[in-house]
Amino acid sequence: MGSKILVIGGSGFLSGTLARTAVAQGHQVWTVTRGQRSATEGVTPLTADRHDRDSFASTIATANTEWDLVVDCIGYHPEDAVQDIELFRERTPHLVFVSTDFVFHPAHRRLPQSEETDHYLQESYGGDKRLCELELMNGDTGGMAWTVVRPCHIYGPGSQLGCLPLHGRNPELIDHLRAGKSLALVGGGYFLQQPILAADLSATILSCAGNKNTYDQIFCTSGPDTIESRTYYQIIADILDVELTVEEIPVDQHLREHPEAAPFLCHRIYNLSKLKASGASVPSTSIEQGLREHTESLLD
Repeated sequence: MGSKILVIGGSGFLSGTLARTAVAQGHQVWTVTRGQRSATEGVTPLTADRHDRDSFASTIATANTEWDLVVDCIGYHPEDAVQDIELFRERTPHLVFVSTDFVFHPAHRRLPQSEETDHYLQESYGGDKRLCELELMNGDTGGMAWTVVRPCHIYGPGSQLGCLPLHGRNPELIDHLRAGKSLALVGGGYFLQQPILAADLSATILSCAGNKNTYDQIFCTSGPDTIESRTYYQIIADILDVELTVEEIPVDQHLREHPEAAPFLCHRIYNLSKLKASGASVPSTSIEQGLREHTESLLD
């Protein structure tokens, strides 16, 4: 008999992949979505907007269920984490919160970066995710353990291709490459990163359930391969059997015009020793295999 798992989200890219993976593993799965997309096959759908606090709380209460694991895939603000604690500390022994590698300040990263740093981002998306982490770390979670995962660039079927400005999650990327057009990449795409396949990240999250080594811990989560960002696009071009031409956009110029892009414009590679030591599932799908699956899912 599988575990009872609640996915906050469940119809988006990562959350949908997670819900499908959990169902395939034999778990009983509930999802909480706004009901604007078809429910994942095999789940018990709950409908609420998590930003409507009262509606969300009422929906969870009405479900009248205790879950073995709750996974928050769509918590972006500290208020979300506060509500997670309030609603679930009596309803589950374990909450997994999906954070981001953007919590790290781009100008102060180590190579590779471990979980700990003195330099966190203080604003925007990454800063808000860090505030969510702090709520879990410092809040009264009662008997509920928590785990935070910090994925880097997540890719795979269900999302668009692209990992770097000006071609991040670009729905026109395949047509662009097939037309022989050059790609304008900041820095020519030399930044290092370790993209993680959504299915691998889902397996890592689910493997935390019941694993006390992951309780009240934060983990960097990234794929097995360290590549230049331009290599990501070269792999896609090879799959499509087309030439890749890269036009370099100077980093300084792009940062002056788009300072909000700073978290993307740095090397994003991670030390996974802590994750490996925990006994949780470690992402293992090669970037070549993962990008082939992703690209082929988008072909006509």
